[in-house]
Amino acid sequence: VQVVESGGGVVQPGGSLRLSCATSGFTFSNLVLSWYRQAPGKEREFVASIVSADGIITYAGSRKGRFTISRDNAKSTVYLQMNSLKPEDTAVYFCKARVRSSSPSAGYWGQGTQVTVSS
Repeated sequence: VQVVESGGGVVQPGGSLRLSCATSGFTFSNLVLSWYRQAPGKEREFVASIVSADGIITYAGSRKGRFTISRDNAKSTVYLQMNSLKPEDTAVYFCKARVRSSSPSAGYWGQGTQVTVSS
């Protein structure tokens, strides 16, 4: 199984980025796909998740409105559209895929993609 993030980079405050997370080796329709992030010196924190089968979405309260999670079942890919980025959004963003019936603590992580918001 593979989970591969892409789309990170350097962006100015107020800018936008779209992260992608491509999965393989799974039955995509059975998955819960999540985005997390980890800033330097901080713990990894939840950003958003989506259930691939029915599209149920959950956001961390502080991210709702600026971040949008979506999925393309045909491409086995989940996206994170990030708008109005702030310097405090700077972090490594990770994707996690877990089988819906498994424990929330289970799952497969990608290697992460760096997002840097700086002028």
